[in-house]
Amino acid sequence: MSRNDISQLAEMSTGILRKAVEEHGASVIFLTSFGAEDMVITHLAHSAGLNIRHVSIDTGRLPEETYNLMERTTRKYGVMPEVLFPERKSVEEMVAAKGMNHFYESRANREECCHVRKVEPLQRALSGVSAWISGIRRDQTSVREKASSEEVDSAHGGITKYNPLIDWTSADIWEFISENSVPYNSLFDRGYRSIGCAPCTRAVRPWEEERSGRWWWETGAKECGLHTVGSNPFIFQRSE
Repeated sequence: MSRNDISQLAEMSTGILRKAVEEHGASVIFLTSFGAEDMVITHLAHSAGLNIRHVSIDTGRLPEETYNLMERTTRKYGVMPEVLFPERKSVEEMVAAKGMNHFYESRANREECCHVRKVEPLQRALSGVSAWISGIRRDQTSVREKASSEEVDSAHGGITKYNPLIDWTSADIWEFISENSVPYNSLFDRGYRSIGCAPCTRAVRPWEEERSGRWWWETGAKECGLHTVGSNPFIFQRSE
């Protein structure tokens, strides 16, 4: 993609962010896991002078490299994210009953772990706000290809969900990062293409799909529940 095309994508995405702020003010949050897409959104918001609350979920199992990037982000952009943690009692009960790495044993166990460590904190993060922003792209998974730039989040009381990078590709993301010196997770330099919790993420081969390193022991569509989980209540409906 040419530089002009990237600039047009950035302009459209900034417009979506600006609309979110204009319509929701302090009642919109940006959920960031400090992935490559999230760093692009942070850069766009900072460049446009948009004051958007950054909220991040620390599952307790993140790679050290992700924490390092959090610090670099604060130094470069002046962003101090609000960090949410899983409920202590829920984690302790889950680990006591099934073990520290029970998520390898079955998909049900893994989805339970994701729910406790990610989905429940998200529910708390979205309580009391009217909108949130995510960095998902349409080409990432078969589920996400149904998403649009602005949606009704029926799982959280019908609040608005903005996906400003929905039409970007992975190549677009990395071209923008390179051209604008956007900081990124150093694991990407070691063959990772999508980064989540340390025990559930690995590097992938060049010909493998972008998210194939997430929960690699499973088959089929793989989501943690933040954006959709099959037919359960966390699915989002596309707005017209």
